[in-house]
Amino acid sequence: MAVYRGKYILEGLGDISPEMMKDLDLAYGICMGYRDEFECKMCGKCCHQPNIIIQPQEVDRISHAAGIPLYDFVSGYLRRTPDGRMLFTHTAPCAFLGKDNKCTIWEDRPEICDDFPFAVSMFMSRVYLAITNPGADIMDLISYMDDTWPCTKAIKSSIAEKVECARKARAAGQ
Repeated sequence: MAVYRGKYILEGLGDISPEMMKDLDLAYGICMGYRDEFECKMCGKCCHQPNIIIQPQEVDRISHAAGIPLYDFVSGYLRRTPDGRMLFTHTAPCAFLGKDNKCTIWEDRPEICDDFPFAVSMFMSRVYLAITNPGADIMDLISYMDDTWPCTKAIKSSIAEKVECARKARAAGQ
């Protein structure tokens, strides 16, 4: 299993070739660019997603921010998957989503929450596929995205142009 940037698990892949790394970096750049361009609208929709991954280095910080003793947090809010990842057990919605749709641990939220939905594996993999397969239509690849989300509208309004620019950069060897 290969891991990109220490957090994106590429199942079924033993390692990442230098060429693939360049392409992944192009996709990652596009995805992270959205995060920088689009301020969260606090709609709370992403807080209803399953499988919120918690990195080991985040456990103590989140426990403290939530005001939950570490033992109680680990035993009551986390579960370990067979492959060793830790997931929140209280999701759909997240236990830390307030009644006002605002995160109650915003400053200390998990990294995946900060990345969502722009730099999560599913979206980033679709951008990667569109960049590396010139015949692929990015709009078809991201048709799974819910159009009622404010961030989906932001993505769909400009993703085709960004993918085309990345394809050109890739072809030019940049």
